[in-house]
Amino acid sequence: MADENDATETREAFDRFDTQSKGVISTNSLGDALAACGAKVPGFKVRDICDGYKDGTLTFDDFCKILSQVKTKNTFKDNIQAFDVKKKVNVHAGSEKSSGWTTHSYAEEEKLAFVDWINFRLIKDFYLKNDSGYFPIPEEGDALFKALRDGIILNKLVNDAVEDTVDERAINMPSNGKLSVFKMQENQTLALNSCVAIGCNVVNIGAQDLIEAKPHLCLGLLWQVIRIGLMAKITLKDCPGLRALLDEYESLEQMLAMSPEEILCRWVNYQLNKVGCKTVVKNFTSDIKDSEVYANLLIAVAPDDVDGIPIRFGLEPLNIADLTKRAEAVLANAETIDARSFVRAKDIVNGNQKLNLAFVANLFNMYPAMDDAGDFEIIEETREEKTMRNWMNSLGATPRVKYIYEDLKDGLAMIQLFDKIENGCVDWKKVNTPPFKALGGGMKKIENCNYAIELGKNLSFVIVGIDGKNINDGDKLTLGVVWQMMRHYTLKMLTHDGKLIKDNEIIKWCNEKLQEAGKTSSFGGFKDASLSNSLTVIDLIDAITPGHINYSLVNSKDTLSEEEKFLNARYAITMARKLGARIFALPEDITEVNPKMIMTVFACLMSVGFSKDQKQQ
Repeated sequence: MADENDATETREAFDRFDTQSKGVISTNSLGDALAACGAKVPGFKVRDICDGYKDGTLTFDDFCKILSQVKTKNTFKDNIQAFDVKKKVNVHAGSEKSSGWTTHSYAEEEKLAFVDWINFRLIKDFYLKNDSGYFPIPEEGDALFKALRDGIILNKLVNDAVEDTVDERAINMPSNGKLSVFKMQENQTLALNSCVAIGCNVVNIGAQDLIEAKPHLCLGLLWQVIRIGLMAKITLKDCPGLRALLDEYESLEQMLAMSPEEILCRWVNYQLNKVGCKTVVKNFTSDIKDSEVYANLLIAVAPDDVDGIPIRFGLEPLNIADLTKRAEAVLANAETIDARSFVRAKDIVNGNQKLNLAFVANLFNMYPAMDDAGDFEIIEETREEKTMRNWMNSLGATPRVKYIYEDLKDGLAMIQLFDKIENGCVDWKKVNTPPFKALGGGMKKIENCNYAIELGKNLSFVIVGIDGKNINDGDKLTLGVVWQMMRHYTLKMLTHDGKLIKDNEIIKWCNEKLQEAGKTSSFGGFKDASLSNSLTVIDLIDAITPGHINYSLVNSKDTLSEEEKFLNARYAITMARKLGARIFALPEDITEVNPKMIMTVFACLMSVGFSKDQKQQ
């Protein structure tokens, strides 16, 4: 009977995280799923397990095998990792910290793809091109990982993914070709906090890991940054023609909630239909292995000419029987239009999901080939919604949140995040998990949303005029609850005697710190209009770590233009992240004096200040 109960609980836990009812869970949710079964596994060990599942998913059988070994042997080294024998896998020695886990692996094809992409995207960077001494990055050996050690490339790659995230004036550059370990540490701290700000999950990845050039951690982080950059433009705002991918019963809101993978599948099928190809793509693994899809897709999206040279692709590559040679012929066509990125012939034939997804996303970004969708009102994500979404994703929301109001409707993502911001607050027996049946499923989702509201009230959130039905309906009031979750998460860093610190205490501490450092700036509250020039934030950073600010880069005139205010704000946020503050606010939040986000900036700096004071004692 006990075995039956265990089996039932295991299935329930698995189904809870199988949010799309596809019989698999994301490797990102493995730690939470194991915890739901009573098996607490350190994050670095979870990450090592996940290294063996290159497609990023686990079946129920995979999960049961892992859970069994966790509960019995608590050893994973020999039995859990299920490598694809078709892939070339490199093995790299682990650190003393993970002595029981002495090897890590990475796929050679992914390393080569990322090297090509970084060289392609950053080749025009003046410093990398002329002064770095390691660019373009060679494909051989560990050159990529060594090139990432000083943090310069990673910071620049973050900016390539999401423009203006990092003020590159703040990056430490080598003097006489050398950069001290301390300066590298600062660069990597800046890079990691910037990655978090754009929605990367960097749990158990530290600056020292990147300085030590640990391949599996470097590749994992690189993929997150590259993926965010590739998927950023797959939106109705950037390509209104995507509206044509919806059927007559679907709304624009539903498209906003679609994963980039789903949108790209629809886009490929739309283009295939235009050229008379009847193949229907459901994935970027088995469905693309014979190159038929790519051959037709290139015909559909290719421009009429490149630099005046006419482009006329045909289906001749499909006459080649050898699949690898066929794929190479198709990629030669892609190279003609400068769209040969991420995949090599063997990656197509082997159905490498990650690299083929990246190839298609890049092709979409270069040649969307969508017709005019006519006039319609585009639902555009606000800056605040984007910030909250990035925050949720940085905590490992599973699946990733694409559009808050759609993705939170079943309550599961909110409940997951409550458990992360206040560990142990969720009673998972009260949570309804997928699949949700057509009859009664809607009520189960509302029950989840009501439970999320209850969790908020238990944490003393101010929740007025909103209940689970509002969240399930996609009401804009949902954002207010998410903000209070983010506020709780931020203030929890400053918990004193089990109590969250109050706003007036943050203001008092900051002003006292400024005064102690001999700074003339101060502020009366988070709505203080004088904060718009960022000088108070900049002074506080320098007060916490004297000499950290290069004041020659700061605009300090009495009257500043909007552009000068923006530059100050971007510099302030960048230097705060470099100091160790995990800030999600954007420069505009400071220049426009958004009191909610400004509070988080000062709270994060106060947390850094507390940490430094404790180390000095």
